[in-house]
Amino acid sequence: MDLDFISGNVAPWIFAAVVIFTFVASLVFVPWAIVRLPADYFHYHARHRVYAGTRHPVLRVMLLLGKNLLGYILIVMGVAMLVLPGQGLLTILIGILLLDFPGKFTFERWLISRKPILLASNWLRKKAHKAPLWLD
Repeated sequence: MDLDFISGNVAPWIFAAVVIFTFVASLVFVPWAIVRLPADYFHYHARHRVYAGTRHPVLRVMLLLGKNLLGYILIVMGVAMLVLPGQGLLTILIGILLLDFPGKFTFERWLISRKPILLASNWLRKKAHKAPLWLD
């Protein structure tokens, strides 16, 4: 068997591995994250705030950086999945939910209010026997 062909063309194999990994990861992670959201997560008056004041400041900064890095990775993967196999829009939504930036809540509400995203999210929640997401 001629292995020079395989070793000489590594880039397509790496690309294929990344596509397969992102596809499988989106099939597992995105539904899990959508189902774990509280049904009133996008409601103005029921906005859930996590108080991190009891954690050590170094740990709090490390968790914040890790959460934002994961958010950016998911957004990049979601954009790639818009043209590759996978749940691109839902992956982008989960990535945005992890980021911290001004106007995030308004943008999240705008994004989830898009009919295809809300229908897909509520379909996943229905299959998991969770209440549908609701807006104001």
